[in-house]
Amino acid sequence: MEKRTLGKTDLVVTRLGFGGARFGIEGTLHDRVEVVLNTLLDLGVTLIDTAACYDNSEELIGRFVGGRREEYVLASKCGHVTGGATGEPWSREVITESIDRSLKRLGTDHIDLMQLHSCSAEVLRAGEAVEAVMQAKEAGKVRYVGYSGDGEDALEAIRMGVFSTLQTSFNLVDQKARPGVLPGAVAAEMGVIAKRPVANGAFGQAASPYSYADVYWERGQHLQAPEGAPEDPIELSLRFTLSQDAIDTAIVGTTNPEHARKNVELAGKGPLSQTVLDSFYEQFDQLGEEWDPRT
Repeated sequence: MEKRTLGKTDLVVTRLGFGGARFGIEGTLHDRVEVVLNTLLDLGVTLIDTAACYDNSEELIGRFVGGRREEYVLASKCGHVTGGATGEPWSREVITESIDRSLKRLGTDHIDLMQLHSCSAEVLRAGEAVEAVMQAKEAGKVRYVGYSGDGEDALEAIRMGVFSTLQTSFNLVDQKARPGVLPGAVAAEMGVIAKRPVANGAFGQAASPYSYADVYWERGQHLQAPEGAPEDPIELSLRFTLSQDAIDTAIVGTTNPEHARKNVELAGKGPLSQTVLDSFYEQFDQLGEEWDPRT
């Protein structure tokens, strides 16, 4: 699988990465979680992304692939009050405690990439959250610092010039980042990670696969796949996102080992034709003006 270096860091990642959010939703499926993680590493995937607020996702990753720590880039997120902690979101105390907790749960002495998790532009400008995560970097707890968010908040993070990476939403039905955020991140030499790259598996389905995907499913009813597009909606969605040269890697989550293997296969098929891409760009530009980016 093709690999990219994230911006000006030395973190080398495959175009397909793994997102651990669903482990928090379905974390009791421990046997499947173990198989999924080890299957992906066996197939060469080199990015695992999680967050402190994804229930027990960090703990499961540490338990099942902590012994393979040198084989992957480990990314997490901080800022939310979680895990029984108290305090104000984005405060120095909450961020410091969250990072220490993540290290313990992940079973590691450092996290390769720690991302501020969807805080507002106002919080970024206030400075305390940025200072707290930078102090963790200075202490050697994290190697690089990134930002995860969308829209104007992502643009503020880019303008600040202090983050090594940007994680932002991008997919067939959420292309708001295409004209401003993605080129802005590239110009700032930030590594770009796409979240929700398969639109939560909602595009092309007869019904929304689960409640969190409802918004994307509803949007998908207004878009039509053009002639020449892959028939498999997951292939179409993933390859659409990976066709964006600005995107270094796209994180896809699953608790199904077969889906994990299939995602690796699909990621290796390369970009869609320009005709198919242009059709979706034009449709979104006509219909998506009022669609808010997901947070």
